[in-house]
Parts: sequence; structure tokens; C-alpha cells
Amino acid sequence: MASVDVRTRSGESKGTVDLDDAMFAIEPNQAVLHQVVTAQLAAKRSGTHSTLTRAEVRGGGAKPWRQKGTGRARQGSTRAPHWQGGGVAMGPKPRDYTQKTPKKMVQLALRSALSDRAAEGRVAVVDAWDFTVPKTREAKEALDALGLSGNVLVVLDRDDYTAFKSFRNMPDVHPILNTELNAYDILCCDWVLFTRATLPIAGQAASAAAPAAEPAPAPAPEPEASSEPAASSDHAAPAVASEPAPPEEQA
Repeated sequence: MASVDVRTRSGESKGTVDLDDAMFAIEPNQAVLHQVVTAQLAAKRSGTHSTLTRAEVRGGGAKPWRQKGTGRARQGSTRAPHWQGGGVAMGPKPRDYTQKTPKKMVQLALRSALSDRAAEGRVAVVDAWDFTVPKTREAKEALDALGLSGNVLVVLDRDDYTAFKSFRNMPDVHPILNTELNAYDILCCDWVLFTRATLPIAGQAASAAAPAAEPAPAPAPEPEASSEPAASSDHAAPAVASEPAPPEEQA
């Protein structure tokens, strides 16, 4: 199990932390990474592109010239695709580019991206962000003290709002919530910077995602024996009268 030094914002050492092998030490699956990243980029497309066909372009209802006798090629409308100002043949129309990706494939892509950065030694951990007020200058000084250069992905907790406002104005830094961590953003950045609270652990993620066990239903109560005495013969149901015998049997 690999370990990473934990440092403060000023660069001082605060011990070490072990990286979970299930999250940071697997063999990256390039095929799954490609498919998940392609699906994520496709989902970002708005799909609002649209062109006008010859049926949607205004005008062109009249035949430009008669069918025969002019010496020119026959034409039926000035809005045909080969005319200037005509419609577009087989042009793009609004559509949805979303691709359905299995959850297990998305999780495997995330673990593959984290393992790739960990294998290159590009994972850093800080103890916590103690910004009192949002200051971009202090955020830049913190990254310089940690020795992080290039594109940095800063993984924050939902309570680190001051740190988020401190990092968001830096062009080479991408702050993101730990619940929104994905393979594409990891691959786009040179460094991944966690805190102790946002460092992913496979066991905790699995227990958090597993639904709580429902309690077993209580056994149904047994019916109580009736304490009332049995009905007397006086109140018994009257006997059903027997049907008369057919005439052949009577004879």
C-alpha cells in the first residue's frame, strides 16, 4: 500500500497517509477510460444545431420556368439544395448526444484515472484548508509551498467554501467537490490535491452506497381463544329440507 506525505498549507509535514490499493493501485483500463470520457464529453453537447430543409426554407413555391422549350435544365423550385438560398440536404437536426454508461464502468474509470496519477506520483494531500477569508493570493502561495505546478485539480469538501472561492479565480486550478470527482477532470490535470477528509477510500464508498438493511417484519400475533361458551342446540342453524324424490322413485 503506497503512502503519501500529508502537509499543511505552508508546506510543513503532518505525517503520512496510506492510499487505498483498490482506488490508487489498480491496472488502468484504457478502453473503459476512453468510453467513459467520450460519453462525458458527448453529454456536454447541447445538441441544439439545426438547419432548414427545402420544405422549411421560405419561398420557392412557384416553378422558376416552364418545363420544356427554354433550353435549360428543368427545375421545380428555387429552394432545392443545389440552389443558392435553398435548403440543406441531410443537415444536422436537434438531437440528444447522451450515452448511457453503466455505473460500474464509471467507477472503474475513476479508479483507473486515480491509479494512473498515483503511479506517476502526482497525488498530494494536505491536512486541511484553513483560509479565514477568500484570498487568491494565499491560495497561490499554498500551491507554491506544496510544489505543485501545471494544472491542479483541487478536491474539496462541501464545507470548504472559503477554499473554493480562493482557488476559483486561478486559471490553472480546477476546484471540484469530492462528490463530483470524475475521470475526465483527473486526466485533464497534472496534479490531484486532496485533503484528509476528501481522500477516497473504497471501503467507505462501498458502505455509503450500500442500502441499509430493512428490519425483519414482526411475527403476526396468534389469534386468542374465544372465552364465550359454545352456542346451544336451541340456537343451532335450522336443517336444510331435503328435496322431494323424483316421480320415478316415488312410484
